[in-house]
Amino acid sequence: MGEAFAVENGLVELVPDPDEPDAWTLVLNGMPQSHVNLADPVLIAFDYVRRTVEIIDLLMPGGIPLRVLHLGGGAMSLPRVLSLLRPGSEQTVVEVDALLSDIVQTRLPLHPDAGVDIVIADALDFLRDGPAEAYDVIIADIFTGAAVPQHVTTPTFVRLAHEALAPGGLYVANVIDGRPLFFVQGLAASVRAQFRDTAVVAETEVLRGVTRSNLLLVGADRDVRVLTTALPGPDPYDLRVLHGAALTEFLTSAQAAGGTSR
Repeated sequence: MGEAFAVENGLVELVPDPDEPDAWTLVLNGMPQSHVNLADPVLIAFDYVRRTVEIIDLLMPGGIPLRVLHLGGGAMSLPRVLSLLRPGSEQTVVEVDALLSDIVQTRLPLHPDAGVDIVIADALDFLRDGPAEAYDVIIADIFTGAAVPQHVTTPTFVRLAHEALAPGGLYVANVIDGRPLFFVQGLAASVRAQFRDTAVVAETEVLRGVTRSNLLLVGADRDVRVLTTALPGPDPYDLRVLHGAALTEFLTSAQAAGGTSR
């Protein structure tokens, strides 16, 4: 059995992994948010986290340290992974829920040399007040249960994230959507309006509206088409990367059906 705690955004549970000792799933308002293996943080349980690491490695190669801004903390799975795969990286985690952050730091502590700074703030406010061109990678992974708060899905939020990236930087947003996919289509349109190149990464069944699950939105001011060939093959699932004409078709279908960004 796990432990349950009241936090500012609802109820959080820490559920032990039945198959991995010293591994835990953080569940917020009934929705699994993060999985952490304290014994070996590089063992990634959630596919979208694994894919995010692969995207970073493909578009920011060489294993060099990075300046990374994580908008949304959860149990900080990805900061833990990057601290080991990209030693020397400077990482900032912005988490709005102070109680949740305290629970994670107490029950699932980071290793001492992780190089992660934790800021308690709203992600939009942090971007609005923060420095320009300060980060190599920005990862938006902001949820209250299964929903992304509306104020961090606007064109303004994406514009501010773009302004916070250094030249050549990378933006990755994790969202959850299902049929009719209007939410992710509107958000992808906002990303494409701000960045020189954009891609949407998701399993085929999600894009077909068969199931509701994670999609990754990728934006950069340089070519990201390498994702179309490098990601799908090794993935254990039927993965698609929408880019170029395929992405245009995806967004056009949303407009034809009356889909809008919320």
